[in-house]
Amino acid sequence: MSIKCEFTEIRSQACLSIRLRTSAAERSDVFSRGYGAIAQYMQECKVEPAGCPFAIYYNLDMRGLDVEFGFPVSGSVSGNDDIQPGKTPGGKSVTCLYIGPYSDVGSSYRALTEWIKDNGYEAAGIAYEVYLNDPIATPPEKLKTQVYQMIRHLEL
Repeated sequence: MSIKCEFTEIRSQACLSIRLRTSAAERSDVFSRGYGAIAQYMQECKVEPAGCPFAIYYNLDMRGLDVEFGFPVSGSVSGNDDIQPGKTPGGKSVTCLYIGPYSDVGSSYRALTEWIKDNGYEAAGIAYEVYLNDPIATPPEKLKTQVYQMIRHLEL
Protein backbone atom coordinates (compact mmCIF):
# COMPACT_ATOMS: atom_id res chain seq x y z
CA MET A 1 0.00 0.00 0.00
CA SER A 2 1.30 3.42 -0.99
CA ILE A 3 1.29 6.16 1.63
CA LYS A 4 0.28 9.59 0.32
CA CYS A 5 2.44 12.36 1.76
CA GLU A 6 1.83 16.07 1.26
CA PHE A 7 3.20 19.45 2.24
CA THR A 8 1.18 21.44 4.76
CA GLU A 9 1.56 24.34 7.16
CA ILE A 10 0.16 23.68 10.59
CA ARG A 11 -0.92 26.26 13.14
CA SER A 12 0.35 26.15 16.67
CA GLN A 13 -2.32 25.77 19.35
CA ALA A 14 -2.36 26.29 23.10
CA CYS A 15 -2.24 22.96 24.92
CA LEU A 16 -1.92 21.18 28.23
CA SER A 17 0.70 18.47 28.13
CA ILE A 18 3.20 16.29 29.94
CA ARG A 19 6.81 16.04 28.72
CA LEU A 20 9.01 13.16 29.79
CA ARG A 21 11.42 10.46 28.70
CA THR A 22 10.20 6.90 28.21
CA SER A 23 10.89 3.84 26.10
CA ALA A 24 8.77 2.78 23.14
CA ALA A 25 7.88 -0.37 25.09
CA GLU A 26 6.42 1.66 27.98
CA ARG A 27 4.88 4.44 25.86
CA SER A 28 1.36 2.96 25.72
CA ASP A 29 1.07 2.69 29.51
CA VAL A 30 2.65 6.11 30.06
CA PHE A 31 0.28 7.71 27.54
CA SER A 32 -2.76 5.97 29.02
CA ARG A 33 -2.02 7.23 32.54
CA GLY A 34 -0.91 10.66 31.36
CA TYR A 35 -3.87 11.37 29.07
CA GLY A 36 -6.17 10.29 31.91
CA ALA A 37 -4.45 12.68 34.33
CA ILE A 38 -4.63 15.56 31.84
CA ALA A 39 -8.32 14.87 31.10
CA GLN A 40 -9.08 14.82 34.83
CA TYR A 41 -7.21 18.11 35.35
CA MET A 42 -9.06 19.69 32.42
CA GLN A 43 -12.36 18.58 33.94
CA GLU A 44 -11.38 20.12 37.31
CA CYS A 45 -10.50 23.38 35.51
CA LYS A 46 -13.70 23.22 33.42
CA VAL A 47 -11.65 23.27 30.20
CA GLU A 48 -12.71 21.39 27.08
CA PRO A 49 -10.22 19.96 24.58
CA ALA A 50 -9.96 22.05 21.40
CA GLY A 51 -8.98 19.07 19.26
CA CYS A 52 -7.68 15.52 19.30
CA PRO A 53 -4.94 14.23 21.62
CA PHE A 54 -1.40 14.51 20.29
CA ALA A 55 2.20 13.48 20.89
CA ILE A 56 5.29 15.48 19.96
CA TYR A 57 8.49 13.49 19.53
CA TYR A 58 11.68 15.48 20.07
CA ASN A 59 13.77 12.42 19.19
CA LEU A 60 13.07 8.95 17.84
CA ASP A 61 15.33 7.01 20.19
CA MET A 62 13.07 4.04 20.97
CA ARG A 63 14.86 3.38 24.29
CA GLY A 64 14.84 7.00 25.45
CA LEU A 65 12.01 8.88 23.75
CA ASP A 66 11.79 12.57 24.61
CA VAL A 67 8.04 12.99 24.17
CA GLU A 68 5.37 15.52 25.03
CA PHE A 69 1.71 14.52 24.90
CA GLY A 70 -1.58 16.15 25.70
CA PHE A 71 -4.62 17.98 24.38
CA PRO A 72 -5.02 21.29 22.56
CA VAL A 73 -7.10 23.78 24.55
CA SER A 74 -8.80 27.11 23.91
CA GLY A 75 -7.43 30.03 25.82
CA SER A 76 -4.97 30.18 28.66
CA VAL A 77 -4.83 27.50 31.34
CA SER A 78 -2.32 27.17 34.16
CA GLY A 79 -0.42 23.98 34.81
CA ASN A 80 -0.33 21.61 37.77
CA ASP A 81 2.66 19.42 38.73
CA ASP A 82 3.67 17.48 35.58
CA ILE A 83 0.83 18.96 33.48
CA GLN A 84 2.01 22.19 31.91
CA PRO A 85 0.63 24.74 29.45
CA GLY A 86 2.40 25.01 26.13
CA LYS A 87 1.94 25.10 22.38
CA THR A 88 1.72 22.45 19.71
CA PRO A 89 4.16 22.69 16.78
CA GLY A 90 3.47 25.17 14.01
CA GLY A 91 5.04 25.76 10.63
CA LYS A 92 6.01 23.85 7.50
CA SER A 93 5.59 20.11 7.61
CA VAL A 94 4.97 17.05 5.53
CA THR A 95 2.08 14.86 6.62
CA CYS A 96 0.35 11.57 5.94
CA LEU A 97 -2.62 9.71 7.37
CA TYR A 98 -1.70 6.37 8.90
CA ILE A 99 -4.44 3.78 9.48
CA GLY A 100 -3.57 0.79 11.63
CA PRO A 101 -2.11 -0.22 14.98
CA TYR A 102 0.18 2.31 16.62
CA SER A 103 2.98 -0.27 16.71
CA ASP A 104 3.24 -0.22 12.89
CA VAL A 105 3.35 3.56 12.34
CA GLY A 106 7.03 3.28 11.28
CA SER A 107 5.99 2.84 7.64
CA SER A 108 4.58 6.37 7.71
CA TYR A 109 7.86 7.78 9.01
CA ARG A 110 9.75 6.00 6.22
CA ALA A 111 7.35 7.49 3.64
CA LEU A 112 7.73 10.98 5.15
CA THR A 113 11.54 10.66 5.13
CA GLU A 114 11.45 9.66 1.45
CA TRP A 115 9.16 12.59 0.56
CA ILE A 116 11.46 15.01 2.38
CA LYS A 117 14.50 13.70 0.50
CA ASP A 118 12.73 13.76 -2.88
CA ASN A 119 11.36 17.30 -2.48
CA GLY A 120 14.42 19.31 -1.41
CA TYR A 121 13.68 19.62 2.30
CA GLU A 122 15.27 18.40 5.49
CA ALA A 123 13.62 17.28 8.71
CA ALA A 124 13.43 20.06 11.30
CA GLY A 125 13.67 17.69 14.23
CA ILE A 126 10.16 17.40 15.59
CA ALA A 127 7.69 14.65 14.69
CA TYR A 128 4.08 15.21 15.66
CA GLU A 129 1.21 12.71 15.81
CA VAL A 130 -2.49 13.51 16.20
CA TYR A 131 -4.72 10.62 17.26
CA LEU A 132 -8.00 10.95 15.39
CA ASN A 133 -10.06 8.23 17.07
CA ASP A 134 -10.34 6.52 20.43
CA PRO A 135 -8.06 3.48 20.88
CA ILE A 136 -10.44 2.04 23.49
CA ALA A 137 -13.45 2.07 21.13
CA THR A 138 -11.62 1.46 17.82
CA PRO A 139 -10.10 -1.82 16.61
CA PRO A 140 -6.30 -1.46 16.15
CA GLU A 141 -6.51 -1.94 12.37
CA LYS A 142 -8.88 1.08 12.12
CA LEU A 143 -6.96 3.54 14.30
CA LYS A 144 -6.26 6.80 12.45
CA THR A 145 -3.14 8.84 13.16
CA GLN A 146 -2.20 12.02 11.32
CA VAL A 147 1.61 12.00 11.28
CA TYR A 148 3.60 15.21 10.71
CA GLN A 149 7.32 15.79 10.29
CA MET A 150 8.38 19.41 10.63
CA ILE A 151 10.60 20.49 7.70
CA ARG A 152 12.75 23.30 6.33
CA HIS A 153 14.28 23.94 2.90
CA LEU A 154 17.56 22.16 2.36
CA GLU A 155 20.44 24.63 2.58
CA LEU A 156 22.99 24.01 -0.17
